[in-house]
Amino acid sequence: ITAIYAHFVHYGSGTFEESAPAVAQMAERRAHVLAEGMPYLVAELDAEVVGYAYATVYRGRSAYRFTAEDSIYVHHAHGRKGIGSALLAALIEACEAAGCRQMVAVIGDRENHASIRLHEQFGFTPAGELESVGFKFGRWLDTVRMQRALGAGDTTLPDERR
Repeated sequence: ITAIYAHFVHYGSGTFEESAPAVAQMAERRAHVLAEGMPYLVAELDAEVVGYAYATVYRGRSAYRFTAEDSIYVHHAHGRKGIGSALLAALIEACEAAGCRQMVAVIGDRENHASIRLHEQFGFTPAGELESVGFKFGRWLDTVRMQRALGAGDTTLPDERR
């Protein structure tokens, strides 16, 4: 997982992080996700980790507790094999089971067409763009926000156990 993410830190604009975190820091991040009661999933192919996905509560304030933000990373040598789709489908299902009612994708770089298409395939719709909010690789980067309802969405009141 650490190596997959490091590749995107060093060579991609899907994350705005510029220094790859160490294994211990990645483990702490995973522990935080799980402590929030949110899913952290790993995809394997022939006993090799080829991708991972997780969801966090969208923001720290309590009113956001029913909204998840997804993150998906697939090993650069295993793209276009359906791994991202499998991870996102499972992540949506897990977030619904956790009581989440909305999912937000904050996609780094408007040129990240693969991530935008993946989210569109799962019913995400545009929810706005923030222009030039990141600076990496000597250029300004935008973020694309997309959103989709989970379960009953906002048509019923949520289960307050979350």
